[in-house]
Amino acid sequence: MARQSALINVMTAAALKAARALARDFGEVENLQVTPKGPAEFVAIARAKAARTLQAELLKARPDFGLLLADGSAAAGGDRRWLVQPLDGAQNFLHGLPHFSLAIAVERAGELIAGIVYQPITQELFWAESGIGAFVNDRRLRVSGRGELGEALVAADVGPPPAAEQPRVLEQTRRFWSHVAGLCRLGAPALDLAYLAAGRLDGVWQEATAPAATAAGRVLVAEAGGFVSDLAGGAVALGSGGLLAANPRLHPRLLALLDRAAAAGQQAPLDVL
Repeated sequence: MARQSALINVMTAAALKAARALARDFGEVENLQVTPKGPAEFVAIARAKAARTLQAELLKARPDFGLLLADGSAAAGGDRRWLVQPLDGAQNFLHGLPHFSLAIAVERAGELIAGIVYQPITQELFWAESGIGAFVNDRRLRVSGRGELGEALVAADVGPPPAAEQPRVLEQTRRFWSHVAGLCRLGAPALDLAYLAAGRLDGVWQEATAPAATAAGRVLVAEAGGFVSDLAGGAVALGSGGLLAANPRLHPRLLALLDRAAAAGQQAPLDVL
């Protein structure tokens, strides 16, 4: 295994500290009497607590770094900053589904250079650094080698779109269903990208996610030999919403599906239920 850098070690230590509290809180979610207002408020408190822990630990270790949280709050710094998702998969957490993570990335002068995604329940640490590779715990990661759409398992993070975008998104979803082996919504965007890097998924389609939510996963996919673009096939800007990620064989085919469906969706009337 490649030696973990100081940056990876800092992120890992912060994530493990925040994850201990998240794991304890997760064990209490199903108790509806945890707070007078129920689980939703409890989860919001758990997420805020994780965010405070991560921010404190990361800025203590690197006080010259800036920081951007997934909710948009930020701390100013130099040309490097932490991009932090304290609870990836909050709806899963809320419903007692053990599929969530914490994600941290490092951006230097606008370029993502390192990232980790940590799953507190399985205790899997996905980590990657530019030029070093991608790993889960001590095992090297590579994206899958599948090249046929009919063999591909694709994760979609597609919530209810604005009314004007519904025909496009519905047509794109229909075409994915018709051409790939499986289309699933796992509800944890950072973990989706980590699973793509590990070869457990073959593609990831995300319509709109916060920059800090996908930054670590993008580093993982790139270092595992995958390809990440925006939904038009171009480079993903940090402030961009949607992305498409896949292994190099499938990415152009999935992108073509999105493009054709988008064109058809422009003409399709929206069904009235």
